[in-house]
Formats: sequence, structure tokens, C-alpha cells
Amino acid sequence: MISLKGKTALITGGSRGLGKSIALHLAKEGVHVAITGTHETTLKEVVAEIQSYGIRGTYAVFDVADKGAVKEGIEAVVKELGGLNILINNAGIAGFGSVQQMETDEWERIIQVNLLGAYYVAKFAVPHIVASGEGDILNVSSTAGLKGSINTSAYSASKAGLIALSESMLQELRKQNVRVTTLLPSTIATDLTMKGLKITDGNPEKVLQPEDFAELVLDVLKMNRRALINQTGVFSTNP
Repeated sequence: MISLKGKTALITGGSRGLGKSIALHLAKEGVHVAITGTHETTLKEVVAEIQSYGIRGTYAVFDVADKGAVKEGIEAVVKELGGLNILINNAGIAGFGSVQQMETDEWERIIQVNLLGAYYVAKFAVPHIVASGEGDILNVSSTAGLKGSINTSAYSASKAGLIALSESMLQELRKQNVRVTTLLPSTIATDLTMKGLKITDGNPEKVLQPEDFAELVLDVLKMNRRALINQTGVFSTNP
């Protein structure tokens, strides 16, 4: 396994849940970390935790669905980090409702954040990763992207689109020493799943926790660079 010390990483949706856990795990490995989100106060708090590990930490406030803001924010944090080696496309939202019941604006918003947002971030981050000589992009999709279910049309469509986008990126970038991996988590205990969607009680004895997912991210990034994991999933053993 390779060392991540001294590398630079950008994590979207990095102020809470999965993104925050990934950011702190990378910081512990000596990675300089930039996080993004829409709530500046929370971002500042997480950056302070990141910096407590003696590495560079910074943030940018933007909505990943805002193409102009994404471009500006990425340019700013990459300049502060001094380059970019790793991108974790983690920002996402979810909502339940049938095709007939869900409001059009909500359906479109889920696609805009989960799919177009990931595309915008990749669009403006990839040149910096390629310029570094080698790097990794991890796109956080979902098991919901593998198969549609009742009341998940928007979310499943957005995550299925992200799987396809990620596969195309893999083929485009592998010859430039950039590995692209699609991550397919099942339900993980976060504020979104426990308080927002209310699909799990988050029991730490049975349900996946954010740190479990962060450890998977580290395993993927630490693999010898001659190897590439194109897709990997993680499930709770006995929920």
C-alpha cells in the first residue's frame, strides 16, 4: 500500500456525514484537504479539525449545481492547496416520491446536484489532477443507482447517471495516470438517513457508520498505483 502523506484532496459535501469523516481520515494520513459545502460556519469548524493534524486545510462555499460558483471555488482552493491529487465527489441530496407525486422542481433538483454537480466539479478539477502527473477521482454513487425502486426515481436516476459518468471518466483518464473509482454504498447512518429520510435508526451495532465508508476510501486510495478498482460497494452485514 502507498503513503498518502503530502498529497492534496478536494472533498465536496465535506462539512458533515460521509464527507466530514473522509476529510478527517485523510487529514490523519497527512493529506492536505479542501472541503466544500453550502454552510460556511460548519465548514470552518471542520477545517479547524483538519488543521489540528498539522496539515493545510481550507474550504469553499458553493452549491455544486451552480457551474460558475464551482469553477471559481475550485480554482481558489486548488491555488491555496498548491495543486490537486485527489477528488472525492461526495456532495448529494435525496428525496422520496413517485414520478406522479414528486414535484417537478424537487425531481430536477436531485438530478442537478447529484449528477450535474458531480460533472461540474470533475470538469474543473480534472485539469489540476492531470497536471499533477497522477491522481484519483472517487465518485460517490449508491446501490440505488444499480436498480430503481418505488419512490426513488429521481435519486436512482441521478446515481445511475453518475455510475455511467464515472465509467466514461475512467476510460478517458486512465492513460493519464488518473484512477477513477465508483463507490456504491448502501444505507449509512448520517443526519440525512436518520433525521431527514428516516430510513434507519443508525444503530452502530448493525448499521454502517461514516467511518466505515471513510476506511473504504483510504483502502482504495492506498492501493498500489499499478492497480485500479473501477467499482466497489459496502453494505451493513446484518442490519
